[in-house]
Amino acid sequence: QVQLVESGGGLVQPGGSLRLSCAASGFTLDYYAIGWFRQAPGKEREGISGISGTDGNTYYADSVKGRFTISRDNAKHTVYLQMNSLKPEDTAVYYCAADSRGLGYVDPLSGLRYDYWGQGTQVTVSS
Repeated sequence: QVQLVESGGGLVQPGGSLRLSCAASGFTLDYYAIGWFRQAPGKEREGISGISGTDGNTYYADSVKGRFTISRDNAKHTVYLQMNSLKPEDTAVYYCAADSRGLGYVDPLSGLRYDYWGQGTQVTVSS
């Protein structure tokens, strides 16, 4: 069964950091484009970061640029999202997603790019 699993969420104070992980079962995500998305209560899902499957190019939404860093460790078959300088408005459920169809022409921050999705991990930024 193909599955993506996020981990690393939790409660953190404003200004703090968290590192989210995205791992796969049923397939190896090493050469797949991966995206991170989030959805806060009452808001639409937002694409916040992406990493290509081949050349390592990375992409960020303006809302997280300079604070979040996406990376991948193919030896561990894992993609990470390092989140620094967290703000209360970063509170959301965070999802990772994989592009198994090779839709390189689709915006890496668009949900349309991805066909495999994880169940999400909650991130709460609060004092």
